[in-house]
Amino acid sequence: MSAVRSTPPAPGAAPTSTPVRAVSYAVLALLGIAVAAAGSLVQDGWFPFGLLLALAGCVGLFYGGTVLTGTRAGAWVPSGAWLFTVLALTMSRPEGDAVFPATIGFYLFLLLGAMSGVMCATLPRLPGDGGTPGRLGG
Repeated sequence: MSAVRSTPPAPGAAPTSTPVRAVSYAVLALLGIAVAAAGSLVQDGWFPFGLLLALAGCVGLFYGGTVLTGTRAGAWVPSGAWLFTVLALTMSRPEGDAVFPATIGFYLFLLLGAMSGVMCATLPRLPGDGGTPGRLGG
């Protein structure tokens, strides 16, 4: 039998305690709501540069959540909050007001933002994983 050696966490490693991780997920969810609201205002204002800026904010948040927590949930949580907020903002009110007009910019923001959340959450290997590239099993 071989002894299992524990290695010290790398600098900037993911938080390990459950309360810290829970707080980080809550903060990431709030940031997802904020990025969705800000992106909704920016994406159609300076088309196409506003759309690129809004999408860059989405990718930065989703990838940053993955790096911060060291888990795939670090990207799923803010992207879920982002998607929920964007869909909530698309619903028109009885007065006829809506944040998003039915333009190509909105549909690109919705589609590419959701795709960026999925791509960041399904990275093949998490950043700072410490694994060596190569074949499995050998």
